[in-house]
Formats: sequence, structure tokens, C-alpha cells
Amino acid sequence: MDRRTALRRVGLLVFAVNVCLAAAKAGVWYATGSLAVGSEAVNSLSDSAYSLVVVAGLYLTTQPPDFEHPHGHERIEPFVSLFVAAGVFLAAGGVLYSAVRSLLSPAPSAGGGSALAVGVLVGSAAAKLLLYRYCLRAGRRRDSPALVATAKDNRNDVLTAVAALVGVVGAAAGYPTLDPLAAVVVGVGILYTGYEIVRDNVGYLVGAAPPDDLREEILRRALDHPEVRGAHDVIAHYVGPEVDVSLHIEVEGEMSLNRAHAIETEVVESVRSIPAVDDVFVHVDPKELGEWKVDDAPGVPFTE
Repeated sequence: MDRRTALRRVGLLVFAVNVCLAAAKAGVWYATGSLAVGSEAVNSLSDSAYSLVVVAGLYLTTQPPDFEHPHGHERIEPFVSLFVAAGVFLAAGGVLYSAVRSLLSPAPSAGGGSALAVGVLVGSAAAKLLLYRYCLRAGRRRDSPALVATAKDNRNDVLTAVAALVGVVGAAAGYPTLDPLAAVVVGVGILYTGYEIVRDNVGYLVGAAPPDDLREEILRRALDHPEVRGAHDVIAHYVGPEVDVSLHIEVEGEMSLNRAHAIETEVVESVRSIPAVDDVFVHVDPKELGEWKVDDAPGVPFTE
């Protein structure tokens, strides 16, 4: 399955699960009157709305290159992730506001410890945990920051479902303040998740350098070619979730232009086969000019 199909399939699955959970929680809310379940129904409804935007964003980011976007549309994906982060921050604010308000003005919880309410909250937590693991695995396998952000948001939903469950069971046991206290802890956790999503995606937008081990792998692949005598001026940076690379390689100055071009093509293909790498630009220098210099990347061998 190609990346485009995989991302769209995961996005549609997330949307479908959120719609089903919203409907189930709304039904239990109507049947039991549980305020905790009611708040979870609203949460799932908002998740359905933002997951629809994520599906649209993944559709756009997986479009093939065109005349106006010759390098593709991958740069859209970090913006989708930041949209998810905005939703996470709003959810955290709502949870903290409701929790503080409940602590300052405690009111009896409705709905008690209904088995139906407990059941739907346990089911919601289990479904969101499975969705978190599925989205995280798919996001890492496909190098998709939007899916990783969605996974983290599903992890938040596990926490909110557990907090609501604490509230339902606490009300039944005669401790209604357990609900807002748990919500405060959850709200702080959600805020941190929003920070994680922003931190992980800002680098994609500003062209940050990839991890050192990727840069070392790029150098190794260039120098593995038996006719490459040196490499220098390696520049690797993120363009959306993918990495663009440029570097200089040095070859024997007396070889034919055709052979030098063939070496350049072979190095480009070798570096481009790294999963995280998108475009590769290689400049060929004659080694006799003496332009190459020892790179500071640890553990990278150089030849002359």
C-alpha cells in the first residue's frame, strides 16, 4: 500500500471511530443523564469535527506534484498537525476551566454510577487506546507528523475518558470532588501534549536539520561509492516531514564527463533510497582542487 492510500485510510478510520463514539455517548447521556458522559459526548463530537479536517488535510498533502507545487504538497502536513495542536490546547482550556469551576462551586453530579455510563466510558478508553497505538505506528512508519499528532490527541482522549469514569464512580461512592480533581491532572497532561505537537512540527516548517545519525548515513552512502574520493558541504534540512539533501563529492579530475555524471547519478540514487529523504542534489568536484575538508560528524570515514 502506498503512502497516499495508507494516510487517507487511517484518517477515515479515525473519523469513523469518533463519530461512532459520539453517537454512543450521546445515547447513554440521554438515557442516564450523566454529566460526565455528556461532557465526553461533546468531546467526541468535537473530535469528529477536527478529524474531518485532518482527513481533508491528509488528502491535500498526499496530492502528487503539479506545476504550482513541483516538489509536492508535503509542507501542508505540519500545518495540519498544528491545527490538531490548537484543538488540543482548546480542549485543555475547557477541561481546566470546568474543573476549577466545579472545585469552587461544587454541585452534585447527575447520573450516579450507572453501569451503562461506566460501560461506555470503559469502551471509549479502550477504543481510543487502540486508535492511539494504531495511529502512532502508522505515523512513524509513513513519516507523517499529522498522524503522530492525531495519535497523541487520542492518548488525551484516553485520559479524559478515565477522568470521566473517576467522576461517575466517585459520585456513586459519595466523593463527587474526585471528578474535578482528576480533570485538573488530565488538563495539565493535555497541555503538555499540545506543547509536544508544536515542538515536533515547528522544525518541519522552519527547515531544521535532521538528526545527526541521518546526516552520517548520507555521508556514508556517498563515500561508499568506490570512485568517490571525498565529500563536503553536506546540507540536509526538512521540507515538510521529508528531508532535502545537497552535497559535493570529489572524483578523479581526469575522468570523462559521462563517467562523472554516472557516479553522480549512482550517489543520488543511493542517498535517495533512505526512507526519510526526498530530493538529493549532488555537485561533482575534481579532487585535485583540494576543496574537501574533514567533516565534524563523528564516526564518518573519509577517503582521498
